[in-house]
Amino acid sequence: MKKILLSIVTLTFAIVLASCGSKTNDNSRKAQQLSGAGATFPLPFYNTVFEQFAETKGDAVAYGGIGSGGGVRNLRDKIIDFAGSDAFLTDKEMADMNPVIHIPTCMGAVVLAYNLEGVEELRLTGEIIADIFAGNIKMWNDERIKSLNPQALLPNEAIIPVFRSDGSGTTFVFTDYLTKVSQMWASKFGAGKSVNFPVGQAAKGNPGVASVIKQTRNSIGYVGSEYAFAQKIAYAKIQNSNGEFVAPSSASISAAASGEIPNDTRTSITNSAAKGAYPISTFTWMIIYKEQNYSDRSKEQAMATLDLIQYILSDEAQKITAFVHYAPLPTKAKEISLANLKTVTYNGEAILQ
Repeated sequence: MKKILLSIVTLTFAIVLASCGSKTNDNSRKAQQLSGAGATFPLPFYNTVFEQFAETKGDAVAYGGIGSGGGVRNLRDKIIDFAGSDAFLTDKEMADMNPVIHIPTCMGAVVLAYNLEGVEELRLTGEIIADIFAGNIKMWNDERIKSLNPQALLPNEAIIPVFRSDGSGTTFVFTDYLTKVSQMWASKFGAGKSVNFPVGQAAKGNPGVASVIKQTRNSIGYVGSEYAFAQKIAYAKIQNSNGEFVAPSSASISAAASGEIPNDTRTSITNSAAKGAYPISTFTWMIIYKEQNYSDRSKEQAMATLDLIQYILSDEAQKITAFVHYAPLPTKAKEISLANLKTVTYNGEAILQ
């Protein structure tokens, strides 16, 4: 797989290349330059899909991994074509914007990555994780952790939690899970893109958290599974609501999405009751305006935005998920999303017929 493209210079260069000449796509419209920003969680998937989309359609996509909160702000300011977010917008957030639709693009896992010399396998429960990040469990050889990991040589060292410094959908997913498994966490801290973690070290973006964990002995932090894999960082098996200790995989993430999906696709799949489900699984979304004529955008630009999303929902693109340690969307999620795209308009007229 190609390395993750995070550099703004690289993204700008991609736009410049796309603007050269008069390349057209399959619909004989001029190639467009699309821009998005937001979640770092799906970046490995997006970078690969955007590159293949450019080769297929001729449209360049520049995406800035600035965190879900930043992406939503940019969409609210109407300076991008789409926002990437691991947290669906609340009713209050949607009330402050023009109507939007949420399109799930893939599923993934938030893992508890750790750096413990000599500990190749670690088991954790939701309550223990909550107490670690609340500062209630301070040492790695705490009796509660030892009882779950009797074979592990846990050190008599302080635990160093690592968390996100930026407004993050990954933080929302993680804390949403903690509110479901820990009454203490729900009452003291709650769920959100930004949470006041009382202990630990902050880092920006999934890449930043993964880097800190890799470089800091006795640390533990929440991060998208692909980042832990890319950095070769160990991550814990987590007990699900059925009492199973489960590692993230395409199968265990998919199991978490086996329930009903609402028509607006805004749903949480953390702490799923499904057998074999990985408990910190999530959808990640692209969010777009339902009316696409804003900020002097052309109809061709709106058409290219929908072409991009349709491509992401295609079987061809969804097959990529397994190669970058995500999971494909359930059929129902794709069907709902394709139907929702038909409600998107330009000057009040449906773009897709």
